[in-house]
Amino acid sequence: MLREKAGVSIATVSKYVNGQQSFSPAVEEKLREAIEDLGYSQNSLARAMVTGRTTAIGLAVMDLANPHYSNVVKGANRVALANGYYLFVVDMEESIAAVRPLLEALAPRTDGLIVSARIPKDVTDWLAELDKPVAFLGQPERDDVLTVGTDSVQVAALLAQYLVRQRFKRFGYMGYSRAPSNADRIQGLRQILEPAGMELLIFDVDEPTNEAGERAAARVLLRPDRPDVIIGWNDLVAIGMMNEARSLGFKVPDDVAFAGIDNIPISRYVTPPLTTVDVCSQATGEVVMKKIIAMIEEKPQPTDLTLEPALIIRESTQRHFT
Repeated sequence: MLREKAGVSIATVSKYVNGQQSFSPAVEEKLREAIEDLGYSQNSLARAMVTGRTTAIGLAVMDLANPHYSNVVKGANRVALANGYYLFVVDMEESIAAVRPLLEALAPRTDGLIVSARIPKDVTDWLAELDKPVAFLGQPERDDVLTVGTDSVQVAALLAQYLVRQRFKRFGYMGYSRAPSNADRIQGLRQILEPAGMELLIFDVDEPTNEAGERAAARVLLRPDRPDVIIGWNDLVAIGMMNEARSLGFKVPDDVAFAGIDNIPISRYVTPPLTTVDVCSQATGEVVMKKIIAMIEEKPQPTDLTLEPALIIRESTQRHFT
């Protein structure tokens, strides 16, 4: 074993491998040689029992196949590695039933947790009472927890303001009512559209995916009061609807226009390129990781980390007037 090989006590080994104390050059040389000869590597759970720290942070997202979340992970991982932490990522795969068991398995292995806000309230309450730092991506159904993300009301209002200037009259919103921020987006749309006298039709998908957008397209596009512009819950829903609209013979954007939210990479390459709102996905990951590390290390919270959404105008909403 390592301590016998180096000829030192268990306490010396623990302090050295966890960086808690420096020793004489001779002792440290013995420890380094023993570690190299034995191919020693630390067990994170064993280390946690000794130090109370794992140097791992858990990140639980709803769907890694969604490019928004994969970009959040990329940003979070960049900051974690720069600060000596490792990232454990859990994909909850849009399964509400699986959320609690997955998080219960993840929690003991980490120093802190970052969790998508789209989880049941009872799980949010349980996380809020954990004896470790927890932060949420978005706003869950309680206000006394750390949250990071763009303002959903502002995001929707920003998009609505532009579309009103584009002279659209009948607006459709294909939302996702299972998400807590869905109501905020509706609020943002209404605060712009109602004073302008514009109509808003509200629809819903059963999951926030391309496929769900495709399935929902016909029931919206073939109704007699078809919207002349449709805003998707996210880019995936909007792209799915837009593709199906073209299959049904509609010209985009002249017959019906589409806009999304997230600014995922593929949104600029579809036909036509999709108007969207950039919600700072990678920056969200970076910011939430900086905040959770500050909580773990009991340092002051960073205060200059703002996330401002940005409107990205592309051809899917640019009609040609005569």
